[in-house]
Amino acid sequence: MSRVASAFAALLLASVAVLPAQADPYRGTSRMGGGFIEFLMTGAVPSHRQGAPVMARPAVPDALPRHAGRGRAIDLPVQGSRQLAALPDESQFIQRRDDARIHPEVEPQFERQEVTYHGPHGPGTIVIDTPNRFLYLVQGDGRALRYGIGVGRPGFEWAGVKSITRKAEWPDWRPPAQMLKRRPDLPPFMSGGPDNPLGARALYLGSSLYRIHGTNEPETIGRAVSSGCIRMNNEDVIDLYDRVKVGTRVVVI
Repeated sequence: MSRVASAFAALLLASVAVLPAQADPYRGTSRMGGGFIEFLMTGAVPSHRQGAPVMARPAVPDALPRHAGRGRAIDLPVQGSRQLAALPDESQFIQRRDDARIHPEVEPQFERQEVTYHGPHGPGTIVIDTPNRFLYLVQGDGRALRYGIGVGRPGFEWAGVKSITRKAEWPDWRPPAQMLKRRPDLPPFMSGGPDNPLGARALYLGSSLYRIHGTNEPETIGRAVSSGCIRMNNEDVIDLYDRVKVGTRVVVI
């Protein structure tokens, strides 16, 4: 070997000796055992070694194990996707709509409450104050339960003394002939349920066509809109229904 070749070989070995060892767990095994030697021997530059070493970044897995992130799952956002946070399922909205028919919001003065009562009627009597849109269930000892109501619109007001002759839960509805004549668009029969105009309960008054009943239109409480029946929101008519019996006296003023 010539003196020049021997010097080149010595220089090559010295250069390799001073190179720092670089652990590269993401690169794998090189064809020639090192990027610098590979360059000298083949002229190829490894794609991951352009100057200073570059650590490859692992691909984001499709799913991480439950133990990742100190005991809790980690959700990684995906570029271009829309992130929705904590949306309740649709069944909760359906339930809320159904509950609203049983527990509607009413104006404060028409909410059920206990009030003083010094009228002439005895305990257990229902007194309906049509002008002021209140129904009283007399308790005795100068007290009464007061409920907000809807009443007959102009031309359909009435007054008198009746008694409860029948009680029904989620009653069916058969519009009377006079109503069907005025409203031919109404069905001749509607089975009981949340969409029925009689609501959750009905108290039938004597042999008349009038009733105290619930409503699926709670916004009408406190108004004069019916054909003579007394409307209550469903929560209140259920409460009244449970408190009174067939035969209860009803005074409409």
